[in-house]
Amino acid sequence: MISHHAALIYTMVLVSAADGDMTDAEMRAIHEIVEFLPVFRDYDPELLPRTAGACAEMLGIDDGLDKILTQIKASLPVKLRDTAYALACDVAVADGDVNQEKLRVLEIIRHRLDVDRLTAAAIERGATARTRTA
Repeated sequence: MISHHAALIYTMVLVSAADGDMTDAEMRAIHEIVEFLPVFRDYDPELLPRTAGACAEMLGIDDGLDKILTQIKASLPVKLRDTAYALACDVAVADGDVNQEKLRVLEIIRHRLDVDRLTAAAIERGATARTRTA
């Protein structure tokens, strides 16, 4: 089992890696989330590259996505599952390119973490609104 911090980071990495291109904007968003959100107060940000790398490495093995999602769900308390989905959405919109691959991974995450559709819609709308420019 991984820590809840690692589970949250894995969720963000999954979305960033969904289209095969982890952009600078997505990586910057992950870094800022880890640096500033209260859920990461007791996490050492110096561990972020190692944690993200472990997730990326697992994606390269057979059934890697399924294994990661199983670990994420097992490691997150129920009260952090919508948080994980919200962080994934924030990363998905970070570079302004929410493509089909990212949308599919978000859908998979939502189902695996049992985030209800209404909650997910509100989270998605909030993520889009926060990144909109004039």
